[in-house]
Amino acid sequence: MPDTKAATHLAGQLLRSGTSTALNYGEAQSGESRRDFIHKIKIVLKELRESNICLKIIFRTKLYKNEEQILLALSESNELIAIFVKSVETAQKNSQKQ
Repeated sequence: MPDTKAATHLAGQLLRSGTSTALNYGEAQSGESRRDFIHKIKIVLKELRESNICLKIIFRTKLYKNEEQILLALSESNELIAIFVKSVETAQKNSQKQ
């Protein structure tokens, strides 16, 4: 990313939301109950969406040096969001069965 105020801000925000995703997923894996697991997975999803929006801003404002890398990151971000949406749906469905 270029050395600008906007790029530095967005890079920092992406770093925070991206690492938060991983850390919250670790927390979800040791959820104390199914309800706690669902809550923590929803937090993961929230952070993934924040990262995705940040990537979209970076892409649309052309604050990148390698277009291929940003497009790959956006694609992976969308895939992860889809996976975690399904995970929440499945966990909620399984929770209702009990």
